[in-house]
Amino acid sequence: MPIPNNKTNQFINDKDTRVSVGIDFPLGLVPGGDGYFATTKTTIESVKTNIKLLLQTNQGDRLFQPNLGMNLKQLLFEQASDETNIQIENNIVDVFELWLPFVQLQNINIDRRDDVNQININIEFNISRAPNSLDSVQVTFDNGGDGAPSSTTSDGAY
Repeated sequence: MPIPNNKTNQFINDKDTRVSVGIDFPLGLVPGGDGYFATTKTTIESVKTNIKLLLQTNQGDRLFQPNLGMNLKQLLFEQASDETNIQIENNIVDVFELWLPFVQLQNINIDRRDDVNQININIEFNISRAPNSLDSVQVTFDNGGDGAPSSTTSDGAY
């Protein structure tokens, strides 16, 4: 009779560094790497990449997945108000429940600077099967200097 593995966080402990978990973005050739593209080696790195991509994707960008994304870049030129920030937070919560249900949002900080048309979003999260794995991702949407919205990301950890 097989013995079930009841560890609650078994997929978080990525012990084998030879195994890649996901593809890292932006896509690019990695000389001497594990494969043709850059990869993430841990589940947390992969989840951070997924969060960044979900925040930066506009709805309708993905073929056959028209509801994937958040349209946050469109809010760059909206008037900054508490109502807009609440709309952004609610949108993030709804989209995460649909596309990343295994991510538990702990805190969402939104900092808007209207003088330079910039939105800074910092998300603190953990993975539902590993409640002690608190981590954070920061994404900045701004006017890239050419009038077109752009975004940059950074990682954070606790």
